[in-house]
Amino acid sequence: MSKKCKSIAQSVEWCNGAPQLAGIRKRAYFIPKAEIVKWPTLQRDENGRATGAEYKGDFTLEADATFKYVDILPNRSQHTSDPQGEVPSQTQLNKLTLVHPGVGEEATALSAYLNNNDLLWIFQDMAGKWRCVGSEKWETNTSVAQDNGQGATGQTGTTITVEATDEVISPFYTGKIETEDGEIDCSGAEVP
Repeated sequence: MSKKCKSIAQSVEWCNGAPQLAGIRKRAYFIPKAEIVKWPTLQRDENGRATGAEYKGDFTLEADATFKYVDILPNRSQHTSDPQGEVPSQTQLNKLTLVHPGVGEEATALSAYLNNNDLLWIFQDMAGKWRCVGSEKWETNTSVAQDNGQGATGQTGTTITVEATDEVISPFYTGKIETEDGEIDCSGAEVP
């Protein structure tokens, strides 16, 4: 007997005048995927289709592993997502562009680490929601460029570009983030 494929689509309402705050907050967190022991899960129907865009549960990390962070310039940083592939294998290419103002030794040393690691990134949008770029199934590509500026009015910066394939647009996350400064509860916490 064949499975019945009922629609999992839901209506999406928007109230005229409700603000949609653009941008991301000034700190993004990252960790090598190799240090993640267990991932939270997306809810699925009996056919394996994702029925939501929020991870349920927490990231379980190896002993002594913690998320690190990069402070960024929100006005020069951005999150986007584009579809890729063809039906029935279409996925999302989630992209994160993070601009750190520094070009000194610490930012330069970090670039070598970021360039050569498969990472998970977590950031907070201006509405206070936490999102993930990087999935358990596909490798994340992180690349770093640096600009020392030009002339007396130029801008310096280290630009981190992240691209990650996922089933959904950068899943929301309401679990915990273990950082070197302590635990962040993403169910409503705001950080710098």
